[in-house]
Amino acid sequence: MNLIKTRIEGLFLIEPEVFRDDRGYFFESFQKEKFLALGIDADFVQDNESMSGKGVLRGLHFQKPPFAQGKLVRVVRGSVLDVAVDLRKSSETYGKWESSVLSAANKLMLWIPESFAHGFLVMEDDTIFQYKCTNYYNKEFEAGIIWNDTDLKINWGIQNPLVSKKDLQGGLFGDLKSPF
Repeated sequence: MNLIKTRIEGLFLIEPEVFRDDRGYFFESFQKEKFLALGIDADFVQDNESMSGKGVLRGLHFQKPPFAQGKLVRVVRGSVLDVAVDLRKSSETYGKWESSVLSAANKLMLWIPESFAHGFLVMEDDTIFQYKCTNYYNKEFEAGIIWNDTDLKINWGIQNPLVSKKDLQGGLFGDLKSPF
């Protein structure tokens, strides 16, 4: 596995070693010892999967302590523009975001530590998105930021995505009292 640093400390792309032959391919999407060697000590307790059509935008979501979640995300089919926003008040990159294209073709994964908001824009129909979480989901501790927040200025590359009613009610970054 190859660790690819982003401009935000602690946020990493992970490129797995993919073995291909005339039958197809094989790769390890997670192996505890290899992740530890990369400096990622994550204890995953929940796996999630979503399927979405092109133009769907999910996020920006995060869980507040004590249910904050680190996430390892990847695409099984299709592609997404994946976005993580640093919510660590003491970080030099507080309020900065990073985006990456994750796809079934490139097999890249993104490690998103606790203390980041996360969202993704689906770029192909029938995209399957998977993520491993380091903590359990708890509705009482969920929070979000509106996808088109004018302070964050995230370049999603789309004007009118399909967004859930819940996500349309996300707060403004400028009003956020970050718990991190």
